[in-house]
Amino acid sequence: MPKYLLLKHYRGAPAPVNDVPMDRWTPEEVSAHVRYMEDFAARLRETGEFVDAQALAPEGTFVRSDGEGRPPVTDGPFAETKDLIAGWMAIDVDSWDRALELAGELSAAPGAGGEPVHEWLEVRPFLTAPPTVTE
Repeated sequence: MPKYLLLKHYRGAPAPVNDVPMDRWTPEEVSAHVRYMEDFAARLRETGEFVDAQALAPEGTFVRSDGEGRPPVTDGPFAETKDLIAGWMAIDVDSWDRALELAGELSAAPGAGGEPVHEWLEVRPFLTAPPTVTE
């Protein structure tokens, strides 16, 4: 079965329908959002489609090598205008269509006012083989 990564972008993606930043939600709204995602993951565990999921802290930085014997180069911490990936879920499903169906369901997690966020999720297939190079 193909595996896919569902990325939850909280900045750097098109705006969701219910576009109220999470830091302005009530504690009850945050709890309902998290509970929805936990229930979603539990359902996928039952079907064998769940692989793993993690929430990510907002802090982070880009890092690259600056050459042997030199410290790595960083650009962080992130500026407010940069992308923020708030979390991810890896799934193992029968098809691309199933991956899209599940991403659509996860997009409907409740947000401000208990209304669905309808956030954009990025769906990325796991690379299963290196690309073929032809001359």
